[in-house]
Amino acid sequence: MKITLLTGKTFDIQAALNMDIKIIKSPKAKRLTLRIDAKERLPILTIPSRCSAKRAVEFVEMHRAWLEENLQKIPAIKHFENGEKISLMGKEYIINHCPQKRCGVMIEEDNIIVSGSKEFLHRRICDFIKKKAQEQLLKKSQTLANKIGCHVNHVSIKDTKSRWGSCSSLENINYNWRICMAPKYVINYLVAHEVSHLLHQDHSREFWQCVKKLCPDAAKGRLWLKNYGKELYRYE
Repeated sequence: MKITLLTGKTFDIQAALNMDIKIIKSPKAKRLTLRIDAKERLPILTIPSRCSAKRAVEFVEMHRAWLEENLQKIPAIKHFENGEKISLMGKEYIINHCPQKRCGVMIEEDNIIVSGSKEFLHRRICDFIKKKAQEQLLKKSQTLANKIGCHVNHVSIKDTKSRWGSCSSLENINYNWRICMAPKYVINYLVAHEVSHLLHQDHSREFWQCVKKLCPDAAKGRLWLKNYGKELYRYE
Protein backbone atom coordinates (compact mmCIF):
# COMPACT_ATOMS: atom_id res chain seq x y z
CA MET A 1 0.00 0.00 0.00
CA LYS A 2 1.22 3.49 -0.84
CA ILE A 3 0.64 6.27 1.65
CA THR A 4 0.95 10.00 1.08
CA LEU A 5 3.69 11.67 3.09
CA LEU A 6 3.54 15.16 4.58
CA THR A 7 5.77 16.26 1.70
CA GLY A 8 3.10 15.19 -0.79
CA LYS A 9 5.15 12.25 -2.09
CA THR A 10 3.97 8.65 -1.90
CA PHE A 11 5.71 5.76 -0.19
CA ASP A 12 5.03 2.03 -0.62
CA ILE A 13 5.33 0.46 2.84
CA GLN A 14 4.70 -3.09 1.61
CA ALA A 15 7.54 -2.82 -0.89
CA ALA A 16 9.85 -1.40 1.75
CA LEU A 17 9.05 -4.25 4.14
CA ASN A 18 8.98 -6.91 1.41
CA MET A 19 5.99 -8.61 3.03
CA ASP A 20 2.22 -8.89 2.67
CA ILE A 21 0.66 -6.57 5.22
CA LYS A 22 -2.68 -4.83 5.45
CA ILE A 23 -2.30 -1.13 6.22
CA ILE A 24 -4.99 1.08 7.71
CA LYS A 25 -4.41 4.81 7.92
CA SER A 26 -6.74 6.12 10.60
CA PRO A 27 -7.27 9.74 11.67
CA LYS A 28 -8.60 8.40 15.00
CA ALA A 29 -5.50 6.34 15.79
CA LYS A 30 -3.19 7.91 18.38
CA ARG A 31 -0.31 5.49 17.90
CA LEU A 32 1.01 2.73 15.68
CA THR A 33 -0.56 -0.67 16.36
CA LEU A 34 0.14 -4.08 14.92
CA ARG A 35 -2.05 -7.17 15.09
CA ILE A 36 -2.67 -10.37 13.17
CA ASP A 37 -5.89 -11.22 11.36
CA ALA A 38 -6.05 -14.98 11.89
CA LYS A 39 -8.69 -15.53 9.23
CA GLU A 40 -6.94 -13.57 6.48
CA ARG A 41 -3.56 -14.73 7.79
CA LEU A 42 -2.20 -11.21 7.48
CA PRO A 43 -0.58 -8.69 9.82
CA ILE A 44 -2.56 -5.45 10.11
CA LEU A 45 -0.76 -2.17 10.71
CA THR A 46 -2.76 0.85 11.83
CA ILE A 47 -1.08 4.19 11.20
CA PRO A 48 -2.02 7.58 12.70
CA SER A 49 -2.53 10.39 10.20
CA ARG A 50 0.68 12.24 11.00
CA CYS A 51 2.98 9.22 11.33
CA SER A 52 5.98 9.14 9.01
CA ALA A 53 6.47 6.20 6.64
CA LYS A 54 9.97 5.70 8.05
CA ARG A 55 8.59 5.34 11.57
CA ALA A 56 5.92 2.88 10.34
CA VAL A 57 8.54 0.69 8.64
CA GLU A 58 10.80 0.78 11.69
CA PHE A 59 7.88 -0.19 13.92
CA VAL A 60 7.04 -3.26 11.83
CA GLU A 61 10.69 -4.28 11.53
CA MET A 62 11.02 -4.05 15.31
CA HIS A 63 8.16 -6.57 15.64
CA ARG A 64 8.96 -8.74 12.60
CA ALA A 65 10.13 -11.71 14.70
CA TRP A 66 6.89 -11.57 16.70
CA LEU A 67 4.85 -11.42 13.49
CA GLU A 68 6.61 -14.37 11.88
CA GLU A 69 6.35 -16.48 15.02
CA ASN A 70 2.62 -15.87 15.47
CA LEU A 71 1.77 -16.22 11.77
CA GLN A 72 3.31 -19.70 11.90
CA LYS A 73 1.04 -20.57 14.83
CA ILE A 74 -2.12 -19.99 12.81
CA PRO A 75 -3.59 -23.42 11.94
CA ALA A 76 -3.70 -24.33 8.25
CA ILE A 77 -7.03 -23.88 6.49
CA LYS A 78 -9.11 -27.05 6.58
CA HIS A 79 -12.00 -28.29 4.41
CA PHE A 80 -14.59 -30.88 5.33
CA GLU A 81 -13.77 -34.27 3.84
CA ASN A 82 -15.44 -37.62 3.28
CA GLY A 83 -14.95 -39.90 6.29
CA GLU A 84 -14.12 -37.03 8.65
CA LYS A 85 -15.62 -37.10 12.13
CA ILE A 86 -17.07 -33.80 13.29
CA SER A 87 -19.07 -32.62 16.28
CA LEU A 88 -22.40 -30.93 15.62
CA MET A 89 -24.34 -29.42 18.51
CA GLY A 90 -22.54 -31.72 20.93
CA LYS A 91 -22.94 -34.98 19.01
CA GLU A 92 -20.33 -36.66 16.80
CA TYR A 93 -21.07 -37.57 13.19
CA ILE A 94 -19.10 -39.01 10.30
CA ILE A 95 -19.29 -37.26 6.94
CA ASN A 96 -20.42 -39.77 4.34
CA HIS A 97 -20.19 -38.60 0.73
CA CYS A 98 -22.78 -40.35 -1.45
CA PRO A 99 -22.56 -38.67 -4.87
CA GLN A 100 -25.27 -40.86 -6.38
CA LYS A 101 -27.94 -39.73 -3.93
CA ARG A 102 -30.16 -36.67 -4.36
CA CYS A 103 -30.64 -35.71 -0.73
CA GLY A 104 -28.46 -32.64 -0.53
CA VAL A 105 -27.28 -32.98 3.06
CA MET A 106 -29.08 -34.99 5.70
CA ILE A 107 -28.44 -36.75 9.00
CA GLU A 108 -28.89 -40.50 9.03
CA GLU A 109 -28.14 -42.04 12.43
CA ASP A 110 -24.48 -41.14 13.14
CA ASN A 111 -23.75 -40.01 9.59
CA ILE A 112 -24.05 -36.74 7.73
CA ILE A 113 -24.94 -37.83 4.21
CA VAL A 114 -23.80 -35.48 1.45
CA SER A 115 -24.84 -35.97 -2.15
CA GLY A 116 -23.54 -34.37 -5.34
CA SER A 117 -20.03 -33.79 -6.65
CA LYS A 118 -17.04 -33.91 -4.32
CA GLU A 119 -16.10 -30.32 -5.17
CA PHE A 120 -19.29 -29.09 -3.49
CA LEU A 121 -18.95 -31.20 -0.33
CA HIS A 122 -17.25 -28.58 1.84
CA ARG A 123 -19.64 -25.78 0.97
CA ARG A 124 -22.68 -28.00 1.45
CA ILE A 125 -21.51 -29.04 4.91
CA CYS A 126 -20.89 -25.40 5.84
CA ASP A 127 -24.38 -24.41 4.71
CA PHE A 128 -25.89 -27.36 6.57
CA ILE A 129 -24.13 -26.42 9.81
CA LYS A 130 -25.26 -22.80 9.48
CA LYS A 131 -28.85 -23.95 9.01
CA LYS A 132 -28.65 -26.15 12.11
CA ALA A 133 -27.04 -23.30 14.00
CA GLN A 134 -29.93 -21.01 13.15
CA GLU A 135 -32.49 -23.54 14.36
CA GLN A 136 -30.77 -24.81 17.49
CA LEU A 137 -29.18 -21.62 18.78
CA LEU A 138 -32.47 -19.75 18.43
CA LYS A 139 -34.22 -22.37 20.57
CA LYS A 140 -31.45 -22.42 23.17
CA SER A 141 -31.37 -18.62 23.33
CA GLN A 142 -35.12 -18.32 23.76
CA THR A 143 -35.17 -20.99 26.48
CA LEU A 144 -32.45 -19.29 28.54
CA ALA A 145 -33.90 -15.81 27.95
CA ASN A 146 -37.22 -16.96 29.40
CA LYS A 147 -35.42 -18.07 32.57
CA ILE A 148 -34.29 -14.52 33.29
CA GLY A 149 -37.44 -12.79 32.07
CA CYS A 150 -35.94 -11.51 28.82
CA HIS A 151 -36.87 -11.75 25.16
CA VAL A 152 -34.79 -12.65 22.09
CA ASN A 153 -35.97 -10.70 19.08
CA HIS A 154 -33.79 -12.36 16.43
CA VAL A 155 -30.81 -14.71 16.10
CA SER A 156 -28.39 -14.38 13.17
CA ILE A 157 -25.61 -16.73 12.16
CA LYS A 158 -22.44 -14.90 11.11
CA ASP A 159 -19.07 -15.70 9.60
CA THR A 160 -17.14 -13.41 11.92
CA LYS A 161 -13.35 -13.27 12.01
CA SER A 162 -12.79 -13.38 15.74
CA ARG A 163 -15.97 -12.93 17.78
CA TRP A 164 -18.00 -15.95 18.86
CA GLY A 165 -21.12 -13.96 19.56
CA SER A 166 -22.62 -10.55 20.23
CA CYS A 167 -25.84 -9.13 21.63
CA SER A 168 -27.39 -5.77 20.73
CA SER A 169 -29.64 -3.46 22.73
CA LEU A 170 -32.39 -4.36 20.23
CA GLU A 171 -32.45 -7.89 21.71
CA ASN A 172 -30.76 -9.39 18.66
CA ILE A 173 -28.05 -12.03 19.10
CA ASN A 174 -25.36 -13.00 16.59
CA TYR A 175 -23.46 -16.29 16.71
CA ASN A 176 -20.43 -17.50 14.82
CA TRP A 177 -21.49 -20.65 12.92
CA ARG A 178 -18.34 -22.52 13.94
CA ILE A 179 -19.44 -22.66 17.58
CA CYS A 180 -21.75 -25.53 16.63
CA MET A 181 -18.68 -27.76 16.26
CA ALA A 182 -17.54 -27.13 19.83
CA PRO A 183 -18.42 -29.44 22.75
CA LYS A 184 -21.95 -29.09 24.09
CA TYR A 185 -20.87 -27.40 27.33
CA VAL A 186 -19.02 -24.78 25.29
CA ILE A 187 -22.11 -24.05 23.20
CA ASN A 188 -24.16 -23.77 26.38
CA TYR A 189 -21.65 -21.31 27.83
CA LEU A 190 -21.68 -19.06 24.77
CA VAL A 191 -25.49 -18.97 24.64
CA ALA A 192 -25.61 -18.16 28.36
CA HIS A 193 -23.02 -15.42 27.81
CA GLU A 194 -24.95 -13.70 25.02
CA VAL A 195 -28.35 -14.13 26.66
CA SER A 196 -27.00 -12.60 29.88
CA HIS A 197 -26.19 -9.48 27.86
CA LEU A 198 -29.93 -9.01 27.37
CA LEU A 199 -30.03 -8.19 31.08
CA HIS A 200 -26.56 -6.73 31.57
CA GLN A 201 -24.94 -4.79 28.71
CA ASP A 202 -21.52 -5.05 30.34
CA HIS A 203 -19.18 -7.56 31.98
CA SER A 204 -19.95 -6.61 35.54
CA ARG A 205 -20.05 -8.98 38.51
CA GLU A 206 -23.82 -9.20 38.06
CA PHE A 207 -23.34 -10.23 34.44
CA TRP A 208 -21.00 -13.10 35.30
CA GLN A 209 -23.32 -14.23 38.09
CA CYS A 210 -26.11 -14.40 35.52
CA VAL A 211 -23.92 -16.42 33.13
CA LYS A 212 -23.06 -18.90 35.87
CA LYS A 213 -26.71 -19.17 36.88
CA LEU A 214 -27.67 -20.08 33.30
CA CYS A 215 -24.61 -22.29 32.74
CA PRO A 216 -22.89 -23.84 35.81
CA ASP A 217 -20.02 -25.00 33.54
CA ALA A 218 -19.40 -21.47 32.25
CA ALA A 219 -15.78 -21.32 33.44
CA LYS A 220 -15.02 -24.64 31.74
CA GLY A 221 -16.64 -23.51 28.49
CA ARG A 222 -14.87 -20.16 28.52
CA LEU A 223 -11.49 -21.86 29.07
CA TRP A 224 -12.10 -24.26 26.16
CA LEU A 225 -12.77 -21.37 23.79
CA LYS A 226 -9.62 -19.62 24.94
CA ASN A 227 -7.43 -22.70 24.48
CA TYR A 228 -9.00 -24.49 21.52
CA GLY A 229 -11.43 -22.13 19.82
CA LYS A 230 -8.87 -21.06 17.22
CA GLU A 231 -8.88 -24.60 15.84
CA LEU A 232 -12.45 -24.10 14.62
CA TYR A 233 -11.31 -21.13 12.54
CA ARG A 234 -9.44 -23.55 10.33
CA TYR A 235 -12.77 -24.15 8.59
CA GLU A 236 -13.67 -21.43 6.10
